[in-house]
Amino acid sequence: MHAEERHQAILRRLRERGSLRVTEFAEELGVSSVTVRRDVEALAERGLLDRVHGGAVQRHGSREPGAAAGAGVGTRGTLVGSPRAVPADGAGLTFGLIVPAADYYYPDVIKGARAAAAARGIRLLLAISQYSPAEEQTQAAQLLDDGVDGLLITPCGPAADQGWPAGLGVPYLLVERRPGPGLADAESVVTDHAAGALAAVRHLAGLGRRRIGLLLREDSPHTPLVEEGYLAGLTAAGLDPEAAPRLRLAPPGTGPAGRAAPIERFTDAVAAGTLDGALVHNDHDAIVLLQRLRARGLSAPDDLAIVAYDDEVAALADIPLTAVAPPKLAVGASAVGLLADRLADPGRPRHRLAILPELRVRESSMGATASRPPG
Repeated sequence: MHAEERHQAILRRLRERGSLRVTEFAEELGVSSVTVRRDVEALAERGLLDRVHGGAVQRHGSREPGAAAGAGVGTRGTLVGSPRAVPADGAGLTFGLIVPAADYYYPDVIKGARAAAAARGIRLLLAISQYSPAEEQTQAAQLLDDGVDGLLITPCGPAADQGWPAGLGVPYLLVERRPGPGLADAESVVTDHAAGALAAVRHLAGLGRRRIGLLLREDSPHTPLVEEGYLAGLTAAGLDPEAAPRLRLAPPGTGPAGRAAPIERFTDAVAAGTLDGALVHNDHDAIVLLQRLRARGLSAPDDLAIVAYDDEVAALADIPLTAVAPPKLAVGASAVGLLADRLADPGRPRHRLAILPELRVRESSMGATASRPPG
């Protein structure tokens, strides 16, 4: 029996009897108690039941899967019936949140959303797509079956393929993604990544760095915006975009060659004096670059002033890295607020909110002065 089948069996038993004991139910399913205990934990994390000692009970006030309050949800997510009146703060609603991962970048988005939902009396159910567009849509369908009133989604596929949420039949909002052509009317909450990159370049130029390079992750959906802000920053500072390397790293898992070579080129440029400042997306690659510099007898900020992008682990580097910190908590909180406002007032003007990130200055650029001239 697959995990999803076990989950449905657990929820069905709770609807029928109101409670279950882990050991007894595991014996019925022919699986270990540890397996059922983990299933119960996963369902509790999604807000679908309450854990008790030795088992689980149906969450008070929970709805039957597939039955949104005051309306029915068809098999394709189409709403039927009359919508109920929604309080201005959204109290009593249930939202689904679908993000690509729960380890890097998104934990604070989730935390911000949870805090905002709790403050408004909204249940928040979490789903992880694991960067799979197919899994993303599967999770959306499951959340609809669980009876959510609206969805917060971070699509992981190409922008051109992100039109599918428009057919869900419930209000939705994009989180950390700008709507593509297929979602012309979609609301969204994003970090202004272009503004963050521009601030990073302005900071480096203000230190007297004149040859500022860019190292980007090729597979990140934020890459085009970071590059846009970087180029705008160079223009604003009167710097030549061809004076320093602008390179992209192959996605993780494609082999070391596609990732080591760009970092080595950056290190060579620092040694040659043709690179004295760098914006690196993301933290992990900035730390690797820092290690390569040290191996070559070079240092930050003396030889290279570095600004990382994301600020997940930048402060933990041997030389703490200056970093652009996206407002992840605020993004999650604002997304919940906008979706609640949409449900309370369906006719309100549509909103697209871009929140400015913060530049956190640390040792990798602190006290840096203009580097030596090339040659």
